[in-house]
Amino acid sequence: MMVDSFKFLPRIIATFYQMTEREPQHPIPWTPLTKPIGAAKFGLVTSGGLYLKEVQEPFNLEREKAEPSWGDPSYRIIPSTVMKEDIAVSHLHLNTRDIKADFNILLPIHRMQEFVKDGLIGALADDHYAFMGYQGFPPDSRAWETEYGPQIAHALHNEGVHCVLLTPA
Repeated sequence: MMVDSFKFLPRIIATFYQMTEREPQHPIPWTPLTKPIGAAKFGLVTSGGLYLKEVQEPFNLEREKAEPSWGDPSYRIIPSTVMKEDIAVSHLHLNTRDIKADFNILLPIHRMQEFVKDGLIGALADDHYAFMGYQGFPPDSRAWETEYGPQIAHALHNEGVHCVLLTPA
């Protein structure tokens, strides 16, 4: 099956990206699932800039506004017990209206809990992770490669997660 990664972008932006020659620095990692989905524990990760209102700091949009080539590389932990009123979104590169109305369109914690209840997946992790996908232009992923990515991978591994659903914003 052919996947069109640019399907929902305006054609001019898609053409720009398609014409930009950039080879990945590393091969794309792929780990086959070793158990049926119905027995697998899932973790969720989103690049949509979600955070817990009044508990966590929002992503640093003020610095990004002052330095448009910079993006906040930090992440936030979102517990499975989160309720709609607990979540806020901090992202300059998204229309956040629908996310504010129902964050499950970006981080489907409550939908995945329904899947657990219905026996479609084995379990859901206690903690999930949100970061802001914009990492500057050109993107600077060094903090993710050396610090944040390994921290999240370690936490998911320690929680016994078999699958990660990544919802890019």
